[in-house]
Amino acid sequence: MKLNIALLAGDGIGPEVIDQAVKVSNAIAKKYNHEISWTPALTGAAAIDAVGEPYPDETHAVCEAADAVLFGAIGHPRFDNDPSAKVRPEQGLLKMRQKLGLFANVRPTFTFPSLIDKSPLKRERIEGTDLIILRELTGGVYFGERGRKDNGNTAFDTMTYTRVEIQRLAKKGFEMAMTRSKKLCCVDKANVLESSRLWRETVQAMEKDYPEVTVSYEFVDAVAMRLVQWPKGYDVIITENLFGDILTDEASVISGSMGLMPSASVGTKTRLYEPIHGSYPQAAGKDIANPLATVLSAAMMFEDFDLKEEAQAIRDVVNKSLAEGVVSEDLAEGGKAYKTSEIGDWLAKNI
Repeated sequence: MKLNIALLAGDGIGPEVIDQAVKVSNAIAKKYNHEISWTPALTGAAAIDAVGEPYPDETHAVCEAADAVLFGAIGHPRFDNDPSAKVRPEQGLLKMRQKLGLFANVRPTFTFPSLIDKSPLKRERIEGTDLIILRELTGGVYFGERGRKDNGNTAFDTMTYTRVEIQRLAKKGFEMAMTRSKKLCCVDKANVLESSRLWRETVQAMEKDYPEVTVSYEFVDAVAMRLVQWPKGYDVIITENLFGDILTDEASVISGSMGLMPSASVGTKTRLYEPIHGSYPQAAGKDIANPLATVLSAAMMFEDFDLKEEAQAIRDVVNKSLAEGVVSEDLAEGGKAYKTSEIGDWLAKNI
């Protein structure tokens, strides 16, 4: 198979972890006789510095022409610490999601046998956890009307959803549940928010089309609590943008490190694959970041190309690296900490 992949390294540790995913992907391509063409493009703070825009038109053209996008991370402290900044790296991420039609973020949460005791939660609570949170990406409060009034002393952000936006996200959730344990949980705040009531009534109306799926409805505050009490109770969760942003980060630490969880963003035009962690600027250029979430994001990419054996080969070699202690400093705990580049080399060699 010939694959054309857009490569958006981004900021901070993005370029370093992306390099390792490329090494691993190229090793897979060589082993299984595929051909991968990588096309780099700028985004985030790096793009602002170069051309003044966090998601330039040139980058969008590269992404549109690609079979998929492999993405690192964006963000820089100089923007985080400047509330008056008019152009921010995160604006590029929102623009990219909107222009590429990436309306659904797929965030798996699972445990690794060799790391089960590194989780902040007790073994008996998390062992066997395997859930997916499907987060709506292009609607809600992040895209609603916002502004200031009363001479800047009052601020507002509007959470707006259409029935169509909810239906297309929920459809993917139902379809995903059908391939798994046929359990779906719709997370909202319908006891308070009108937008959540629209979510709930829309999903309820869709239940008849998926009679084999058992659907539950829970408030977001309750789910935030139950994710740390009993995450094994969930399988597929669907929710809106803001709630999903918070819950997915909460769920990510169940595995023991944010540096381990991959994700995919899917929609109308292409698919994007990225680690769930941020740009971690404090570690940029030090060759110490954990590349495994990015490598596992590449595995999700191969899986979606229906290259299941290739995807499993990546997951297998990642599990082997964890079992044998070939890990970065966030997981070393007094043992040998491997450099980011060394982990990538080891994974590629073992493939």
